[in-house]
Amino acid sequence: MSSRLSLMVASVALAFAASTAFAAPQAASTAPAKNAQQQRMTDCNKQATGKTGDDRKAFMSSCLKGESAAPAKMTQQEKMKACNADPQAKSLKGDARKQFMSTCLSNQPSAAH
Repeated sequence: MSSRLSLMVASVALAFAASTAFAAPQAASTAPAKNAQQQRMTDCNKQATGKTGDDRKAFMSSCLKGESAAPAKMTQQEKMKACNADPQAKSLKGDARKQFMSTCLSNQPSAAH
């Protein structure tokens, strides 16, 4: 009688082990995999950290389209700083400096630049 009881206990234990072994993979696969667009949205959101307003909208739009991020446009203040830092700007005076700064700020190529 005890061998029969042992066999029954072993069968129940085996059935329980088999059911948990098959249940675990199913639980992991119930979460749907992200499609390409969802993954791109996740990646773009991470890259857009710190951007706000129109700047964020423009970035997200180009990122979601798969376009590479274009360098941000310089503000007028940044352009002034960059043009003033140019060694040529430091050596010019009067009208020549005005002409240089005008060309530099408008991003037009300068023959003397």
